[in-house]
Amino acid sequence: MTTAPATLLLARHGQTVWHAENRYAGVSDIALTEEGRRQAEQLGAWAARNGVDAVWTSTVGRAVATARPACEALGLTPRREHDLRECDFGEVEGRTLAEFAAEQPERAREYRADPVAHPFPGAEDPRAAAARGTAALRRIAAWHPGQRVLVVAHNTLLRLVLCELLSIPPGSYRRVLPRLLNAAVSEVRLGPEGAALLSLNVPCALSS
Repeated sequence: MTTAPATLLLARHGQTVWHAENRYAGVSDIALTEEGRRQAEQLGAWAARNGVDAVWTSTVGRAVATARPACEALGLTPRREHDLRECDFGEVEGRTLAEFAAEQPERAREYRADPVAHPFPGAEDPRAAAARGTAALRRIAAWHPGQRVLVVAHNTLLRLVLCELLSIPPGSYRRVLPRLLNAAVSEVRLGPEGAALLSLNVPCALSS
């Protein structure tokens, strides 16, 4: 008997101060802005309207805080997965790409051309990040066959994982998936037979 696939509702956490300034936030635990908290509330309302059976987050505070309104609306206890944490950006943590390019223009050029082959100095290997994130989502899907699961994680990690699941060359992630919007939902069906992308970057706010 084939196990029913899970539907994973992948959401990037809400806006933080560093993201508002376009600074790389990986391992640093940066709090949500007021806008980020508003986005989290919108995600919670969306989850209540659209049916969610379970909630998972990374262990990073900004992801946990983003998932909290959804858990409260649904009466669910979130489960945390360390392998869903954001990539470590090494020397560029807390800085912008423009700042890095001003100091190391050749390294920045190489990064823009292929961020997987040429990651930032001291950064986590993007292939390793993609592998851990993908393995985490496969575990979550196996634990929730046939269910809808909200997964709150991070921009770069989720883009790398989407490339891994959809057989997209990982070095193309910045071009193919320029960014995931804060607290928007990308729907992926994941089961033993593979993955299918059902929607990408769907905003949670109700249209006025």
